[in-house]
Amino acid sequence: MKITVIGLGQMGGNMALTLHKAGFDVTGSDVFDSARERLAGLGLAVAAPTELPASDVYLLSLPTSAQVREVIEQTPNLLATAPRGSVIVDTSTSDPVISRELAAKVLEAGLEWLDAPVSGGPKGAASGRLGMLLGGDPATVARLEPMLAAMSAKRTHVGGPGSGHVVKLANNYLCATNLLATAEAVTLAAKAGVDPAACLAGLNSGSGRSAVSEVNFPEWILSGRFDSGFTSGLMRKDLRLASDAAAGLALDLGLLEQVVAGWHADPEHPADSDDFNHIASPLLAQAGLDFTTSDPREEPAR
Repeated sequence: MKITVIGLGQMGGNMALTLHKAGFDVTGSDVFDSARERLAGLGLAVAAPTELPASDVYLLSLPTSAQVREVIEQTPNLLATAPRGSVIVDTSTSDPVISRELAAKVLEAGLEWLDAPVSGGPKGAASGRLGMLLGGDPATVARLEPMLAAMSAKRTHVGGPGSGHVVKLANNYLCATNLLATAEAVTLAAKAGVDPAACLAGLNSGSGRSAVSEVNFPEWILSGRFDSGFTSGLMRKDLRLASDAAAGLALDLGLLEQVVAGWHADPEHPADSDDFNHIASPLLAQAGLDFTTSDPREEPAR
């Protein structure tokens, strides 16, 4: 299976290296020369966007749906250049409406589509331990199983094209909500004299536990590292997409709108470039807690 990975940031670059180490024939591509040079220095074959090789799979890891659309539709584009029968896999967190529109064009052009947004951050991408939400034809999922298995510890097929991106937005909405709620809970306990680590141990033994209380708080917040590799700007983008999806379905989701407002209340605390776990910092500060041990604006460790 020949794979071209388009987008060599922290996620795409690590996924490309993981697949390469697993024995796949992988070529990486990125619009930035520096990204291609960095991956070439790590032993990966690279190509400019105008020189993509014919491949069985084109795996996209891009910031937004706008970049996904550009790669698929604009000249030179995959609709015109990808071999018939090849698969376009979008691992970005994209707008489901746009994903379904692009999927229809991809299928009409004789290609296959799979949306496969991921969780687990750069560390999960580097270790092949990602979580993946899959939207597409079951036959496409089965065809790509060897590749998906090399990339992920858990993968869930949730429906047709766009479904993976719908569930990813739902997941990130819950994560964003849990960060705010858990920060408030820890702040309440700390102000009342309970050590934050002890509070989290208690929460994680009860029904209030979540991935945020079990993973985010100990690994990235209490440690002061704030280096998850996912920025506040990306979470705000995902929340806006979730809000737009709800509006498009004529849903009145009051809590979602409160969470969106909470994440946008102060664009500097955290700044878009800060690690997304910093959303807890202003709340924790009310109890005199400051776990920041380094400049939060520093680039997350690769």
